Amino acid sequence: MTALSGLAEQGGGAGPVAPRYRLVIFDFDGTLADSGDWFLSIADRLAARFGFRTVAPHEVEMLRGRTTREVIRYLGIPRWKLPAIGRYVHALLAQQTDRIALFDGVGRLIEKLALRGIRLALVTSNSEANARAILGADIVARIDWFECGTSLFGKAPRYRRVLRRAGVAPREAIAIGDETRDIAAARKAGVTAAGVLWGYANREALTHAAPDFLFESTEQVAQLLLGESLGSDRQDRQRRA
Repeated sequence: MTALSGLAEQGGGAGPVAPRYRLVIFDFDGTLADSGDWFLSIADRLAARFGFRTVAPHEVEMLRGRTTREVIRYLGIPRWKLPAIGRYVHALLAQQTDRIALFDGVGRLIEKLALRGIRLALVTSNSEANARAILGADIVARIDWFECGTSLFGKAPRYRRVLRRAGVAPREAIAIGDETRDIAAARKAGVTAAGVLWGYANREALTHAAPDFLFESTEQVAQLLLGESLGSDRQDRQRRA
C-alpha cells in the first residue's frame, strides 16, 4: 500500500500530468455520500424488524475495525436476510435523500476527472434512484456508467462489466471505496484498489485489507489521479470566468 499523506507537497508546482488511469470506479455510500450517520440512525429499527442484535454506541468504533463479513456475523444476520434488508433500507432512504450530503470536494473532484477525459463509473449496493437524487443532476451528467443494486459481496462482476463497457483493461482502472469488501472486489476484478479514510471502515481495517492506495482526503485523490490540486469552488469559478 502506498501512503499518500505527502502528495499535496509532492504535487508542488509541477502542474497537471497525464492521467494515470482511464477509468475510475467509485463506491457511493461512505465514499461520495456522507450517509454513515443516517444508517446509524436506523440501526435499531432494522434490528427490531429483521431480528438481529442492536449496536450499542460504544461498539460502533469496534465494528468499524472489522471486515463486512465479520460485522454481519457479529450482528447475527443470516445471509439470506441481506437482500430483504437492502430493499427495506433503500426504500426508506428514498423518502429521506434530502438528509444525505456529499463529502467535501466530491463535486469538484468529479468535475475535474471528467474534464480531463477520465471515464467515471458508480458501482453501489444502493439503488440508482437514490444515488442520482443525492448526487444531483450536474454530477450525474458526468458519470458514464451506473451499476447499482449490487449484492453486498457482488461488486467484482459489476467492475468487470464496467471494464467491458468502457473498453478499458483492468490495469487502466482504479476502484475507490470505503469498505474492506470494496478492496476485495477490486482485487478479484484485477483493478487497482484504493480505500478512503472518511467513510465506514477505519484505518486499521482498511490497512489490513492492503489496498494499493489509501486516501485521507479528496484532495489526495486529485493529486494521485491528476497531479493537481482540487482548489476551491471560488478558484474554479475564477478560472472559468
